[in-house]
Amino acid sequence: MINEVVIIGGSYAGLSAALQLGRARRRVVVVDAGLRRNRFAANSHGFLGQDGRAPGDIAAFGRAELARYATVEFVEGEVVRAGGGFNDFTVDLADGTRHRARRLILAAGMTDILPQIPGLAERWGRSVFICPYCDGYELEQAPIGVIATGPHSFHHAMMLPDWGPTTYFTNGAHAPDAAERAELERRNVTVEPTPVTAIEGERADVVLADGRRLGFRGLFTAGRIAMSSPVAGELGCELQDGPLGRFVKIGPRGDTSVAGVFACGDIARGAGSVALAVGDGNIAGSAAHASLIFDATLGKAA
Repeated sequence: MINEVVIIGGSYAGLSAALQLGRARRRVVVVDAGLRRNRFAANSHGFLGQDGRAPGDIAAFGRAELARYATVEFVEGEVVRAGGGFNDFTVDLADGTRHRARRLILAAGMTDILPQIPGLAERWGRSVFICPYCDGYELEQAPIGVIATGPHSFHHAMMLPDWGPTTYFTNGAHAPDAAERAELERRNVTVEPTPVTAIEGERADVVLADGRRLGFRGLFTAGRIAMSSPVAGELGCELQDGPLGRFVKIGPRGDTSVAGVFACGDIARGAGSVALAVGDGNIAGSAAHASLIFDATLGKAA
């Protein structure tokens, strides 16, 4: 049997897309590998109506809501390849099963590639973060550190004084030029050029190459990102470069460069936000539904 839509990714964007299609009574398969990007965080912030709730609980609640829509099916597994084309796509899972669909929605999200500093990965989502809007408020205006990974880290350092006294560790990744240094001084940001050798302590103590140890309530850094699934490239979707990595280029309705393929959430933004992922999923789900009905290449209404 050919499904009407297969959604690759069952986190916030994928669930939101499935909700629109389920309410349209369309046959949908949601393939979920179970690896939400924010699974390391205890709480999610910035999503109206869900602020402070555990991210896993938000996803579980959304999935429970979808359970009452009989045309939505969930499949646990990892997608290893996708192929085919308009009106007959194929999605292959690691367990050997295959699903066919007239439309695809890519919502598999991104994977964070963290700086290789001992102790950083173990604190990711607990005292080392990427998004000030998600985690800055809870630091209660205590000292904050920013570990540079490239030129974009200057913007991180400029923003964070609103959440606490900020130290910018250039760490051999980006030393501010004269103009940037003047801007950082205006924001009362301390610039520290000594390399970071480790993160230790209960919260986030920064150990420097000269032996100093500086204590912080939290640290922020922006590592590279990579698409969690390779299928966008396999399908031939056009990609675009962002400051942290490549992501899928989409139009205003979540449409990719490949007819019949839509994308939503982090994979199509290059930035992470639960609220934006849910909104993007709503757009992509409704656009996929409209495509099933109105797309000119179908020749007639479905």
